[in-house]
Amino acid sequence: MVKSRVVLVIGIVLVAALARLVPHIPNVWPVDALALFGGAYLADRRLAFAVPLAAMMLSDTILGFDGLGTELAVYGCAAATVGLGIWVGRNRSALRIGSAAVAASLLSFVVTDLAVWAFGTLYPHTFAGLVACYVAAIPFLRNILAGDLAYTALLFGGFALLERNLPQIRESLAVAR
Repeated sequence: MVKSRVVLVIGIVLVAALARLVPHIPNVWPVDALALFGGAYLADRRLAFAVPLAAMMLSDTILGFDGLGTELAVYGCAAATVGLGIWVGRNRSALRIGSAAVAASLLSFVVTDLAVWAFGTLYPHTFAGLVACYVAAIPFLRNILAGDLAYTALLFGGFALLERNLPQIRESLAVAR
C-alpha cells in the first residue's frame, strides 16, 4: 500500500516536470508546485529532495541549462520549496498549501532575478541595475504566481481526489507523519 503511494507520487512529480517540455506561457511552469508536492507527500526526506530536483534536471537536460549561477539559484529555490512542502505535509490545508505556493513564487522571483542581475550581463552591476532588473521582471511575477497556484491546485487537488477514490493509496495512520 505504502509502496504504491510512493511510486504514484514519484510518477506525478516526473509527469509535472515533463510538462515543462510542452509549449507554455513564459514562467508558467510546474517547478515550484512539483517541489511543494514532493516535499509534502514523500515522507522519506531523501526522496522528497531527490525526486523533484532529479525531475527538474531531467527536463533541463532536454531544455538546456542556463549559466551556473542562475542554475544554482533555481535549484536552490527548488530545494527551499521542498522544505516548504515538508512544512505543508505536516498539516495539509488549503490555506497552508496556497500560502506555501505564494511564498515559493516570491522566493523564486527574488532569488532568480537577483541571480540574473548578479551573474548576467543584461543589467549593470549597480543598485540601479538591480532595481531595473526587478522592475523588468514584474510581469513575469504574475505568470510565476499564476502557474504556481494553478499547478499546485492541480497536483494537490488531483491527489486528494485520487486518495478519496483509491483506498490503496490512502495514507494509513501508521505511516502518517
